[in-house]
Amino acid sequence: MHETRVLLDGLRFPEGPRWHDGKLWFSDMHAGRVWTLDPDGRADTVLSLDGDEPSGLGWLPDGRLLVVSMQRRKLLRRDRDGLVAHADLAGVAHFHANDMVVDAHGRAYVGNFGFDLNGGAAHTPTNLALAHPDGRVEVAASDLLFPNGTVLTPDGRTLIVAETFAARLTAFDVADDGRLSKRRVWAQLERAVPDGICLDAEGAIWVASPISKGVLRVREGGEVLQRISVEHQAYACMLGGPDRRTLYMMTAPSSSADVASTARRGHVMCIDVETPGA
Repeated sequence: MHETRVLLDGLRFPEGPRWHDGKLWFSDMHAGRVWTLDPDGRADTVLSLDGDEPSGLGWLPDGRLLVVSMQRRKLLRRDRDGLVAHADLAGVAHFHANDMVVDAHGRAYVGNFGFDLNGGAAHTPTNLALAHPDGRVEVAASDLLFPNGTVLTPDGRTLIVAETFAARLTAFDVADDGRLSKRRVWAQLERAVPDGICLDAEGAIWVASPISKGVLRVREGGEVLQRISVEHQAYACMLGGPDRRTLYMMTAPSSSADVASTARRGHVMCIDVETPGA
Protein backbone atom coordinates (compact mmCIF):
# COMPACT_ATOMS: atom_id res chain seq x y z
CA MET A 1 0.00 0.00 0.00
CA HIS A 2 1.25 3.47 -0.84
CA GLU A 3 1.45 6.09 1.91
CA THR A 4 -0.11 9.54 1.95
CA ARG A 5 2.35 12.39 2.37
CA VAL A 6 2.18 16.15 2.87
CA LEU A 7 3.67 18.21 0.05
CA LEU A 8 2.73 21.66 1.31
CA ASP A 9 1.32 22.96 4.60
CA GLY A 10 0.58 26.31 6.23
CA LEU A 11 -2.31 27.02 3.86
CA ARG A 12 -5.66 28.48 4.85
CA PHE A 13 -8.05 26.54 2.62
CA PRO A 14 -6.71 24.86 -0.55
CA GLU A 15 -9.31 24.24 -3.27
CA GLY A 16 -9.89 23.92 -7.02
CA PRO A 17 -6.79 21.87 -8.00
CA ARG A 18 -5.88 21.38 -11.66
CA TRP A 19 -2.88 19.68 -13.30
CA HIS A 20 -1.51 21.95 -16.03
CA ASP A 21 1.84 22.39 -17.76
CA GLY A 22 3.67 19.99 -15.44
CA LYS A 23 2.44 21.55 -12.20
CA LEU A 24 -0.44 21.43 -9.77
CA TRP A 25 -2.39 24.68 -9.75
CA PHE A 26 -4.78 25.42 -6.90
CA SER A 27 -6.51 28.23 -5.02
CA ASP A 28 -5.83 28.99 -1.37
CA MET A 29 -9.34 30.31 -1.12
CA HIS A 30 -9.41 32.17 2.19
CA ALA A 31 -5.95 33.63 1.54
CA GLY A 32 -7.09 35.02 -1.82
CA ARG A 33 -4.18 33.41 -3.70
CA VAL A 34 -3.58 31.03 -6.59
CA TRP A 35 -0.53 28.78 -6.30
CA THR A 36 1.48 26.36 -8.38
CA LEU A 37 3.22 23.34 -6.90
CA ASP A 38 5.73 21.20 -8.77
CA PRO A 39 6.16 17.44 -8.17
CA ASP A 40 9.10 18.11 -5.83
CA GLY A 41 7.04 20.35 -3.56
CA ARG A 42 8.31 23.75 -4.71
CA ALA A 43 5.46 26.27 -4.44
CA ASP A 44 4.97 29.69 -6.03
CA THR A 45 2.20 32.26 -5.78
CA VAL A 46 0.78 32.96 -9.26
CA LEU A 47 -1.65 35.75 -8.38
CA SER A 48 -3.66 37.33 -5.59
CA LEU A 49 -7.25 38.52 -5.73
CA ASP A 50 -7.92 41.90 -4.21
CA GLY A 51 -10.82 41.64 -1.78
CA ASP A 52 -12.24 38.29 -2.91
CA GLU A 53 -11.63 34.57 -2.82
CA PRO A 54 -10.55 32.46 -5.82
CA SER A 55 -11.99 29.02 -6.47
CA GLY A 56 -12.19 27.13 -9.78
CA LEU A 57 -9.35 27.37 -12.32
CA GLY A 58 -9.12 26.64 -16.04
CA TRP A 59 -7.50 27.74 -19.29
CA LEU A 60 -8.62 29.13 -22.63
CA PRO A 61 -7.29 27.41 -25.77
CA ASP A 62 -4.65 30.17 -26.12
CA GLY A 63 -3.31 29.39 -22.63
CA ARG A 64 -4.76 32.30 -20.67
CA LEU A 65 -5.80 31.45 -17.12
CA LEU A 66 -9.41 31.73 -15.97
CA VAL A 67 -10.17 32.16 -12.25
CA VAL A 68 -13.53 32.12 -10.45
CA SER A 69 -13.99 35.17 -8.22
CA MET A 70 -16.41 33.75 -5.68
CA GLN A 71 -18.20 36.59 -3.92
CA ARG A 72 -18.18 38.90 -6.92
CA ARG A 73 -19.65 36.02 -8.95
CA LYS A 74 -17.35 36.80 -11.85
CA LEU A 75 -15.01 34.83 -14.06
CA LEU A 76 -11.66 36.58 -14.36
CA ARG A 77 -9.04 36.19 -17.09
CA ARG A 78 -5.33 36.73 -16.69
CA ASP A 79 -4.03 38.76 -19.61
CA ARG A 80 -0.52 40.10 -20.05
CA ASP A 81 -1.43 43.33 -18.26
CA GLY A 82 -3.20 41.58 -15.36
CA LEU A 83 -6.61 40.26 -14.36
CA VAL A 84 -9.66 41.43 -16.32
CA ALA A 85 -13.34 40.51 -16.20
CA HIS A 86 -14.11 37.65 -18.57
CA ALA A 87 -17.76 36.91 -17.69
CA ASP A 88 -20.37 38.10 -15.19
CA LEU A 89 -22.08 35.12 -13.53
CA ALA A 90 -24.42 37.10 -11.25
CA GLY A 91 -27.47 36.65 -13.46
CA VAL A 92 -27.16 32.86 -13.22
CA ALA A 93 -25.38 32.14 -9.92
CA HIS A 94 -27.69 32.67 -6.94
CA PHE A 95 -24.88 32.92 -4.37
CA HIS A 96 -21.08 32.57 -4.25
CA ALA A 97 -19.58 30.94 -7.36
CA ASN A 98 -17.27 27.99 -6.74
CA ASP A 99 -15.72 25.20 -8.79
CA MET A 100 -15.33 25.12 -12.56
CA VAL A 101 -14.26 23.02 -15.52
CA VAL A 102 -13.22 24.51 -18.88
CA ASP A 103 -13.53 22.48 -22.09
CA ALA A 104 -11.22 22.36 -25.10
CA HIS A 105 -13.17 25.19 -26.77
CA GLY A 106 -12.79 27.54 -23.81
CA ARG A 107 -16.34 27.11 -22.53
CA ALA A 108 -16.47 27.29 -18.74
CA TYR A 109 -19.01 25.46 -16.59
CA VAL A 110 -19.21 27.14 -13.18
CA GLY A 111 -21.12 26.04 -10.08
CA ASN A 112 -22.36 28.12 -7.17
CA PHE A 113 -23.62 27.67 -3.62
CA GLY A 114 -27.22 28.66 -4.38
CA PHE A 115 -27.76 29.86 -0.80
CA ASP A 116 -25.91 31.44 2.13
CA LEU A 117 -24.23 28.29 3.45
CA ASN A 118 -22.31 29.93 6.29
CA GLY A 119 -25.33 32.04 7.24
CA GLY A 120 -27.44 28.96 7.86
CA ALA A 121 -29.92 29.56 5.01
CA ALA A 122 -32.18 26.76 3.82
CA HIS A 123 -30.73 24.56 1.09
CA THR A 124 -31.97 25.95 -2.22
CA PRO A 125 -31.38 24.51 -5.71
CA THR A 126 -29.49 26.65 -8.19
CA ASN A 127 -27.99 26.71 -11.70
CA LEU A 128 -24.82 25.55 -13.35
CA ALA A 129 -23.52 28.45 -15.43
CA LEU A 130 -22.09 28.16 -18.94
CA ALA A 131 -19.69 30.99 -19.81
CA HIS A 132 -18.77 31.11 -23.49
CA PRO A 133 -15.31 32.26 -24.66
CA ASP A 134 -16.76 35.62 -25.72
CA GLY A 135 -18.12 36.23 -22.20
CA ARG A 136 -21.76 35.34 -22.84
CA VAL A 137 -23.34 33.51 -19.91
CA GLU A 138 -26.35 31.22 -19.89
CA VAL A 139 -27.88 28.54 -17.70
CA ALA A 140 -26.33 25.18 -18.53
CA ALA A 141 -28.54 23.25 -16.08
CA SER A 142 -30.98 24.18 -13.32
CA ASP A 143 -32.38 22.66 -10.13
CA LEU A 144 -29.00 21.46 -8.86
CA LEU A 145 -28.32 21.26 -5.13
CA PHE A 146 -24.95 22.98 -4.64
CA PRO A 147 -23.22 22.16 -7.95
CA ASN A 148 -19.56 21.80 -7.08
CA GLY A 149 -16.69 19.75 -8.53
CA THR A 150 -17.09 19.03 -12.24
CA VAL A 151 -15.34 16.86 -14.85
CA LEU A 152 -15.59 16.33 -18.60
CA THR A 153 -14.84 13.01 -20.27
CA PRO A 154 -11.87 13.07 -22.68
CA ASP A 155 -14.14 13.17 -25.74
CA GLY A 156 -15.91 16.23 -24.33
CA ARG A 157 -19.30 14.55 -24.70
CA THR A 158 -20.20 13.93 -21.04
CA LEU A 159 -20.13 16.35 -18.12
CA ILE A 160 -20.41 15.06 -14.55
CA VAL A 161 -21.03 17.43 -11.63
CA ALA A 162 -21.04 16.79 -7.89
CA GLU A 163 -24.29 17.90 -6.26
CA THR A 164 -22.86 18.29 -2.78
CA PHE A 165 -26.02 18.41 -0.70
CA ALA A 166 -27.84 15.81 -2.79
CA ALA A 167 -24.97 13.34 -2.18
CA ARG A 168 -24.80 12.41 -5.85
CA LEU A 169 -22.86 12.77 -9.07
CA THR A 170 -25.06 13.92 -11.94
CA ALA A 171 -24.20 13.43 -15.62
CA PHE A 172 -25.26 15.26 -18.79
CA ASP A 173 -24.66 14.82 -22.50
CA VAL A 174 -22.76 17.77 -24.02
CA ALA A 175 -23.87 19.06 -27.45
CA ASP A 176 -21.59 20.61 -30.07
CA ASP A 177 -22.58 24.08 -28.84
CA GLY A 178 -21.81 23.20 -25.19
CA ARG A 179 -25.41 22.91 -24.07
CA LEU A 180 -26.37 20.07 -21.73
CA SER A 181 -29.14 17.48 -22.00
CA LYS A 182 -30.19 13.97 -20.86
CA ARG A 183 -29.67 14.55 -17.17
CA ARG A 184 -29.15 11.37 -15.17
CA VAL A 185 -27.73 10.17 -11.85
CA TRP A 186 -24.19 8.89 -12.44
CA ALA A 187 -23.75 7.75 -8.83
CA GLN A 188 -25.79 8.13 -5.66
CA LEU A 189 -23.43 8.14 -2.70
CA GLU A 190 -23.94 6.85 0.83
CA ARG A 191 -22.35 8.48 3.88
CA ALA A 192 -20.48 10.91 1.63
CA VAL A 193 -20.80 14.54 0.60
CA PRO A 194 -19.13 15.04 -2.80
CA ASP A 195 -17.05 18.20 -3.14
CA GLY A 196 -14.16 18.30 -5.65
CA ILE A 197 -13.82 15.42 -8.11
CA CYS A 198 -11.44 14.13 -10.79
CA LEU A 199 -11.69 11.46 -13.49
CA ASP A 200 -9.26 8.60 -14.15
CA ALA A 201 -8.40 6.69 -17.32
CA GLU A 202 -10.73 3.80 -16.45
CA GLY A 203 -13.72 6.13 -16.17
CA ALA A 204 -13.87 6.04 -12.37
CA ILE A 205 -14.16 9.26 -10.38
CA TRP A 206 -12.20 10.21 -7.28
CA VAL A 207 -14.52 12.09 -4.91
CA ALA A 208 -13.34 14.31 -2.05
CA SER A 209 -15.85 14.00 0.79
CA PRO A 210 -15.32 16.30 3.78
CA ILE A 211 -17.55 14.33 6.15
CA SER A 212 -15.75 11.10 5.25
CA LYS A 213 -12.31 12.61 5.99
CA GLY A 214 -10.94 11.23 2.77
CA VAL A 215 -11.46 10.52 -0.91
CA LEU A 216 -13.40 7.72 -2.57
CA ARG A 217 -12.86 6.13 -5.97
CA VAL A 218 -16.33 5.52 -7.39
CA ARG A 219 -17.58 3.61 -10.41
CA GLU A 220 -20.62 4.71 -12.42
CA GLY A 221 -23.61 3.34 -10.54
CA GLY A 222 -22.15 4.14 -7.12
CA GLU A 223 -19.83 1.23 -6.28
CA VAL A 224 -16.94 2.44 -4.12
CA LEU A 225 -13.72 0.86 -5.39
CA GLN A 226 -11.25 2.42 -2.98
CA ARG A 227 -11.05 4.73 0.03
CA ILE A 228 -8.12 6.86 1.16
CA SER A 229 -8.27 8.47 4.61
CA VAL A 230 -6.67 11.79 5.56
CA GLU A 231 -6.17 13.50 8.90
CA HIS A 232 -8.51 16.41 8.32
CA GLN A 233 -11.34 16.95 5.85
CA ALA A 234 -10.73 16.48 2.11
CA TYR A 235 -12.33 19.14 -0.09
CA ALA A 236 -10.88 18.51 -3.54
CA CYS A 237 -8.59 16.17 -5.47
CA MET A 238 -6.71 15.96 -8.77
CA LEU A 239 -4.64 13.35 -10.60
CA GLY A 240 -1.30 14.66 -11.78
CA GLY A 241 2.44 14.09 -11.70
CA PRO A 242 4.68 13.06 -14.63
CA ASP A 243 2.67 9.87 -15.25
CA ARG A 244 -0.65 11.27 -13.90
CA ARG A 245 -0.61 8.62 -11.16
CA THR A 246 -0.24 11.03 -8.24
CA LEU A 247 -3.50 11.80 -6.48
CA TYR A 248 -3.32 15.27 -4.93
CA MET A 249 -5.74 15.97 -2.07
CA MET A 250 -6.67 19.40 -0.67
CA THR A 251 -7.36 19.13 3.07
CA ALA A 252 -8.19 21.44 5.96
CA PRO A 253 -9.73 21.13 9.44
CA SER A 254 -12.72 23.28 8.42
CA SER A 255 -14.12 25.33 5.55
CA SER A 256 -14.77 28.26 7.93
CA ALA A 257 -12.84 31.39 6.99
CA ASP A 258 -12.27 32.24 10.66
CA VAL A 259 -10.87 28.80 11.48
CA ALA A 260 -8.76 28.71 8.32
CA SER A 261 -7.25 32.15 8.90
CA THR A 262 -6.16 31.42 12.46
CA ALA A 263 -5.18 27.76 12.16
CA ARG A 264 -3.43 27.77 8.76
CA ARG A 265 -3.55 23.98 8.83
CA GLY A 266 -4.57 23.45 5.22
CA HIS A 267 -2.46 20.86 3.40
CA VAL A 268 -1.76 19.63 -0.09
CA MET A 269 -1.38 15.89 0.39
CA CYS A 270 -0.65 13.21 -2.16
CA ILE A 271 -0.52 9.47 -2.69
CA ASP A 272 0.52 7.27 -5.61
CA VAL A 273 -2.33 5.35 -7.27
CA GLU A 274 -2.47 2.67 -9.96
CA THR A 275 -4.72 4.23 -12.58
CA PRO A 276 -3.63 7.52 -14.20
CA GLY A 277 -5.79 10.53 -14.79
CA ALA A 278 -8.06 10.68 -17.82
